[in-house]
Amino acid sequence: MPPQTDRHCMHTLLHTFSDEQLMDLALRLGRRCAGATAENPAVGCVIARNNSGRMEIVGRGWTQEGGRPHAERVALAEAGERAREATAYVTLEPCSHTGKSSPCADALIEAGIARVVCAHPDPDRRVAGRGFEKLRNAGIAVDVGLMQDRAHRDLTGFLSRTVRNRPWLQAKMAFSRDGMIGIKGQGNYPVTGPQAKSRTYALRARADAILVGCDTVLIDNPALTVRLPGLEKRSPVRVVLDSKGRLPVETILVQSAKETPVWIVTTGQMPSDKAKVLEARGCVILRVDATPEGHVDLKMALEAIAERGINTVFAECGAKLADEMLKSGFVDEFFLYQGSELIGLNGLEALHGLPEKALSSAGFILEENCNMGQDKLKRFVRPQSLDALYGD
Repeated sequence: MPPQTDRHCMHTLLHTFSDEQLMDLALRLGRRCAGATAENPAVGCVIARNNSGRMEIVGRGWTQEGGRPHAERVALAEAGERAREATAYVTLEPCSHTGKSSPCADALIEAGIARVVCAHPDPDRRVAGRGFEKLRNAGIAVDVGLMQDRAHRDLTGFLSRTVRNRPWLQAKMAFSRDGMIGIKGQGNYPVTGPQAKSRTYALRARADAILVGCDTVLIDNPALTVRLPGLEKRSPVRVVLDSKGRLPVETILVQSAKETPVWIVTTGQMPSDKAKVLEARGCVILRVDATPEGHVDLKMALEAIAERGINTVFAECGAKLADEMLKSGFVDEFFLYQGSELIGLNGLEALHGLPEKALSSAGFILEENCNMGQDKLKRFVRPQSLDALYGD
């Protein structure tokens, strides 16, 4: 539970808030634990009531770390008796099924909420409109669809796992000004500066898993953790695609697997004795089919990860993995860092040195373009991926 706001302060939050402003607050609250809510969606909730013609915010909540308690219950706990006859603004349809806790729809009914404004319906077959039906049957007015596009964008991971049976796949690469990702023969050569690195750590913290290919581990021996002050505990699961069992036991990832989880997605080509050694070190082994070329089947890998509750995967790609992922059509969102340095003839090329052209050819559009010191970050999204999350 978040710290409770002082009751006296809460009573001063009187304003002529519109539905849009209160939903905007709920959406911003919902992002607070993104990447830390396990298999559950990161939802926000605001409870407000009319006080002499003005709206008074009496409860605020967001899904807590580990996925519970849900946003509605946090907001209701803060509101207490002041929730009666109030309006709840929630970013996703309140759950209607009993899991580890009773349904949030029931909690809203029991609290005496008079109206629910919801941004996005829940496609989970255990909910899928039943939450709204429960509320309406209890005499609660229900409005659906306010700021749905923004909620849809915030909930991509949960929606992808629910509708497509695979995580929302983000990919990240950094290129020099002349389209190189490093220098031949030199591992982990930085082509961008400290601001770009800090942004990458923040992106890791908002994902449920980081994914790399085995070649990246062999070349760079990365830790793949979040090294930002205050966010160290937000390091997600680290996933390695290793079809043949080449991952050395001495790597940082394997040596730290008992502190921060490491999953190795492999095939029948990994020797069973190597798998036992890695498991003894704390690694989780996930076996999938191999492609005709002997690589991990990406579709099966993503499905296997989704089955374990992973909503969003942040892939830090080398040249081979980036090419394979883009050709497969599985990448949904691409973070392209562009450094100011020219590397030249000794540069290590990826995506033919023309990443933006490759992304355009794969159906991506530019959604964000910002400066990061001397570097740039361009974020691309596939509209087809977003459309697919609406389901049937």
